[in-house]
Amino acid sequence: MLAVSAAMRWYAELLGADAELWEVVGLLHDFDWEVHPDLHRHPLAGAPILRERGWDEAIIRTILSHNTEATAVEREHPIDFALLACDEITGLVIAATLVRPSRDIRDLELKSVRNKWKDKRFAAGVDREHVVAVTDDFSRECFDGRLELWQHIGNVLMAMQGAAEMLELDGRLAQG
Repeated sequence: MLAVSAAMRWYAELLGADAELWEVVGLLHDFDWEVHPDLHRHPLAGAPILRERGWDEAIIRTILSHNTEATAVEREHPIDFALLACDEITGLVIAATLVRPSRDIRDLELKSVRNKWKDKRFAAGVDREHVVAVTDDFSRECFDGRLELWQHIGNVLMAMQGAAEMLELDGRLAQG
């Protein structure tokens, strides 16, 4: 969730959107996953909790839109498309960092992520076809179709590198 929030903030700043709002959405979007680790219930089961705690309905709607298949809430706004596109790639970037001896994302280069991408056994839970599809949707919605897959992955990597300490991907895991 922290990785997604860093990427969301990065894109909000690029697009001139409300960076704090986008960051909060990235932080909250999977808050219920540990309780409901089921794509058929997530994030539906979490929405009432957010409502009880007074979260804005627009935030809840965006969170629901990142699992349209379960929620039937379509992605409509730039923040909706960004959330799914960022969410789908951060896991691969984290995995690519953690297999490095340094375990420091600041040392990770895009070409290393690309090499890991090609190995379907690496981070096998990352559905590469889905990543391509949601990145294309994000590109069309927010960049007039000009955001390429590897540019997006590079942007997410850059955002995460800027948050290395917060993500605890700053090499501390290699130290023992």
